[in-house]
Amino acid sequence: MTRALVLDCDGVLADTERDGHLVAFNRAFAELGHPIEWSATEYAALLRVGGGKERLKAYLAEHPEVDLARGGDLDEAVRAAHLRKSEIYVELVEQGALPGRPGVRRLVHEALDAGWQVAVASTSAQRSVEAVLRSVVGEEDYARVAGVFAGDVVPAKKPAPDIYLLAIDRLGRSPEEVVVVEDSAAGATAASRAGLRHVVTVSTFTTEDEFPDASLVVDHLGEPDLPATVLAGPDVLSDKLVDVAALEALLR
Repeated sequence: MTRALVLDCDGVLADTERDGHLVAFNRAFAELGHPIEWSATEYAALLRVGGGKERLKAYLAEHPEVDLARGGDLDEAVRAAHLRKSEIYVELVEQGALPGRPGVRRLVHEALDAGWQVAVASTSAQRSVEAVLRSVVGEEDYARVAGVFAGDVVPAKKPAPDIYLLAIDRLGRSPEEVVVVEDSAAGATAASRAGLRHVVTVSTFTTEDEFPDASLVVDHLGEPDLPATVLAGPDVLSDKLVDVAALEALLR
């Protein structure tokens, strides 16, 4: 039976929210002359909103004194700011500013070699997700990935299940054949609502989130010289690594 491993991007492939998206948003705001500079604390709260454009709109709704549109169309001003932010973000990725999280490249390679389909499902912009994935897993394994489902490809973003329902449909898999890797409560809720088993690897901004339906919660996926720690769920790890055998055990 073919299995599928579907990974979120931000906080899973790399700690992109802290080291990438937040940095890129603030650089874009400064470059475009917008009077906004988000702190890490502010951004952590905004992460409850799925999607970068939606995040910015939520902030503007709470700060009517910020005139992003300057008399023009607000949606267009948000799109322009988000486009420039995405360009800066890709530049950061290509400069190597966002190293992969422990165990991601290893697990993707193992899953592909074991005959699993591997895909990414994210609310971030398609170009940004592809850049991170290519950087983290390398060109050879990137070429073997079955799909990247990202951005505005679905109408409702996480915690809605739409992106995961789309992914498993395009991959031709049933929910019983899929394991998701997420890092946030919103992402884990999306996976749960899609009926999918999910492993959570907590990241900088999600250590206080709750994951009541997760099959397994770990600090990271683990490397031979950097063991993973099980924070919740069954200890199915061999050699302190989240590997293909562990994923198979969770599906059983």
